[in-house]
Amino acid sequence: MLNRLRKWICPDLAIDLGTANTLVAIQGHGIVVDEPSVVALQKGTRRVLGKGTAVGKLARQMLGRTPDSITAIRPLKDGVITDFELCEAMLRYFIQKASRRGLGMRPRVVIAVPGGITPVEKRAVFNSAERAGAGRVYLMEESKAAGIGAGLPISEPMASMVCDIGGGTTEVAILSLADIVVSHSIRIAGDELDEAIVEYMKQHFSLRIGTQTAEQIKIELGSAYPLDQELTTEVRGLDTISGVPRKAVATSEEIREALCEPVQAILNCIKNVIEQCKPELVADIVDNGLVLTGGGALLRGLDRLMNEQLGIPVRSADNPLMTVARGTSICLDHLSHWRDSLDSGDGEM
Repeated sequence: MLNRLRKWICPDLAIDLGTANTLVAIQGHGIVVDEPSVVALQKGTRRVLGKGTAVGKLARQMLGRTPDSITAIRPLKDGVITDFELCEAMLRYFIQKASRRGLGMRPRVVIAVPGGITPVEKRAVFNSAERAGAGRVYLMEESKAAGIGAGLPISEPMASMVCDIGGGTTEVAILSLADIVVSHSIRIAGDELDEAIVEYMKQHFSLRIGTQTAEQIKIELGSAYPLDQELTTEVRGLDTISGVPRKAVATSEEIREALCEPVQAILNCIKNVIEQCKPELVADIVDNGLVLTGGGALLRGLDRLMNEQLGIPVRSADNPLMTVARGTSICLDHLSHWRDSLDSGDGEM
């Protein structure tokens, strides 16, 4: 009875704290917040605009478009906090938006984090969440959350393999008996795909574009495998030679060439994890294959390229952008079952 009353007054939260986007789920209600991980500040100060409300979608619209008096900042890079104060302000805004505290109570919070972060980086997440209004904080590895969210039978005595390509990190893991057997995390993901397009346009078109434009090009033209019908789009930017604005036409073949290096780095990471796996689990992977999650799973033809390069079945999870948040939410709903495998700040995951 008391537990049900507590859930009604101050429901617990699950947070996918991502480099590009932060998602918050309320226990028993699913995802209620899905916002970009961006904060807008008055330049020269640490004051968040709009009385602390220039966070998320509103702040993201300002990226690359702010006057000198305003700065739009992403407080996370490569999956870790780079600005503790702003991350705290951002988390506070999202926590308050998702769930109002009642009777002075603080919600328990489960946060998905990259598997490769250091103890110091973990402590930064704990401190930021607690100062933002969280009560007891638990950290969960993104790859395990992705496996749960994708509906994989990770509690069974067989191998389940997941590759989560987020904004700042790519997490690859093989799971069995509800734990991670082998995993590897690299700081090459969606942001690096965008940066590769920026550099390609500069080198091959003498055109300077921003990362926002590069992301839009990635969405419109990006692919990892030849398309049945190749695509084109018009790109606007600054001519690096003449210094005046101009347009250029880019093709999906050219963007695929631009993305080749970071995509290959992700493939090498997956191969490295498979090579470290025991033969019995490798045999399971041959049958069960690999599941792609995260925003990178939306890149056209990525599953087909990986199937060809790895020789195993590869598929994207349903709604891959939500997979980690969904898995973290499921963990929160069954916290008594998963609590022992989470990091609560008392020891390592």
